[in-house]
Amino acid sequence: MIVQTVTTSFTYNALLGNINLQTDQIYMALYNGNAALDNTTAVYTSVNEVAGTGYTAGGQLMTNISVSFDNQSNTVFINWANVVWSPAAFTCRGALIYDKSQNNASIAVLNFGSDKTCSNSFTVTMPANTNTTALLRIS
Repeated sequence: MIVQTVTTSFTYNALLGNINLQTDQIYMALYNGNAALDNTTAVYTSVNEVAGTGYTAGGQLMTNISVSFDNQSNTVFINWANVVWSPAAFTCRGALIYDKSQNNASIAVLNFGSDKTCSNSFTVTMPANTNTTALLRIS
């Protein structure tokens, strides 16, 4: 089961100052519906990771991070550029965002809501970068 969440590992490592989202290598790995990912997922794993055309184990480096703070809502919000696999032919159900620079420590789990199948390219589209819609929000 894939449960969408910010992981406990991210909270722990962020509070200790172990993660620097602006300089570390942040990756997104894709998983099939058999994956067991939730807030207790501590590190990247290849178990139930997607396999198929255009996909390499470990996923893709995420780029163009934005870390912002909204004073009125006391919300920190974090977003990246869309992540694209092309060419691509595979089926996935969710993703794990993790910090490759910090021993593959997990950051967040995404659940796509249903299996997503592609035969040409696959894009994880990031939401608008605001304090109410950004991919990660902490208040």
